[in-house]
Amino acid sequence: MTVTLEQLRVPELSLATANDTLLAPYGLELAALEPVFGQIMSHQADYADLYFQYTRSEGWSLEEGKVKSGSFAIDQGVGVRVVAGEKTAFAYSDDISLPALESAARATRAIARQGAQRRAAVARRGVGRELYAPHDPLASLPDTAKVALLERLEGFARAVDPRVKQVIAGLAGEYEVVLVARSDGLTAADVRPLVRLSVQVIAEDGGRREQGSAGGGGRFDYAYFTDDVLRDYAQKAVHQALINLEARPAPAGTMTVVLGPGWPGILLHEAIGHGLEGDFNRKGTSAFSGRIGERVAAPGVTVVDDGTIARRRGSLNVDDEGNPTQCTTLIENGVLKGYIQDSLNARLMGVPVTGNGRRESYAHIPMPRMTNTYMLNGDKDPQEIIKSVKRGLYAVNFGGGQVDIVSGKFVFSAAEAFMIEDGKVTYPVKGATLIGNGPEVLKHVSMIGNDMGLDPGVGTCGKDGQSVPVGVGQPTLKIDGLTVGGTA
Repeated sequence: MTVTLEQLRVPELSLATANDTLLAPYGLELAALEPVFGQIMSHQADYADLYFQYTRSEGWSLEEGKVKSGSFAIDQGVGVRVVAGEKTAFAYSDDISLPALESAARATRAIARQGAQRRAAVARRGVGRELYAPHDPLASLPDTAKVALLERLEGFARAVDPRVKQVIAGLAGEYEVVLVARSDGLTAADVRPLVRLSVQVIAEDGGRREQGSAGGGGRFDYAYFTDDVLRDYAQKAVHQALINLEARPAPAGTMTVVLGPGWPGILLHEAIGHGLEGDFNRKGTSAFSGRIGERVAAPGVTVVDDGTIARRRGSLNVDDEGNPTQCTTLIENGVLKGYIQDSLNARLMGVPVTGNGRRESYAHIPMPRMTNTYMLNGDKDPQEIIKSVKRGLYAVNFGGGQVDIVSGKFVFSAAEAFMIEDGKVTYPVKGATLIGNGPEVLKHVSMIGNDMGLDPGVGTCGKDGQSVPVGVGQPTLKIDGLTVGGTA
């Protein structure tokens, strides 16, 4: 079987960069990939794709005014995937050459010999997006300037308050070029910059030590991190540490909880978002399986996954299967509308793909993953929400947490939280954990703020051993009757 490759309409610069980076140096061109697909698809198979990737990354860490660590890495390779029915065969190589591709093709095509039932794929073909400039962030500053940037960040943090005793600053950048060639005749390319800056401080007062952290990033270069941005990160990190110095032990019990806007959306991501991924629902292992069209949340709750927000950490021009990203409504006014889909699960469920096929690298298979997942605005003023609470917890920032996809049960620790008493935010508390069930929590949302915010660009999501950058967000939320584990 001969497959004629045609270009998915993507920005020409990305396609040219991908060709110059991933094919030309190894004597390859798109036409040379046709025999590889012919070899794979000569057997009974539904679909196959080749995923070429080049990644250059670096990391810098500054502690106590000195460079604590520095790293630089280059990785490249190609993954070959063949799908037949529900079965997937996958092979990868860090050798980008025609013999390596042919060898991987021979290894993966064995799955098709088993005579799996063929089903027509449901795929959307669209125009490639231009959500971010195809810049190389690593080349946007000389190494000395990167260190100087971290030194300024440390200086700003120490200048905020004399109680700051230790500062750790980190800078990371990545330049990624991907090319996807598919057996249905499409190719897609993307050039993906990604940067992140973080600061952690430890403050001490009266023998008590507490920490705070802040940071941000996205799909741009280091020029984003101006002195104004650095000062903002420093002030937020120190503020959190100083708040925690004053914090009292958190009470325990069932109470009203108000979640702040932005980063607290990580609870939404973990407790609800994973349960809306297509693979869990196709297999019937999610608490949301088979519930399309049912009310799963309180009226007013609308949740979307949007991979099309310009320059955001979780955004992509095309996903790792070559499909354009999109904004997918998952829950609308409390009613479950759909799931996050990659090509495999969309085909098996008989629904369109949503542009959520993602993989950590060429050495991993794609799966349905979130991009930027957030809840839309409501109509309440945040202060009105606070005033409505007689006694409760106000969680402004979160640390770690975990969730069981099957049951929806979660546990999250609050990095910054306050008590609400008689409609006023009173004193900070430490050691608060939120315990609940994701689908049930949605039903107990009683007020939704009009201040929806996205996180600053620091999220990384793990699933089945793969990590990918993501974004989260939400407005201020009031949740009635949530279990709080405390230390008091």
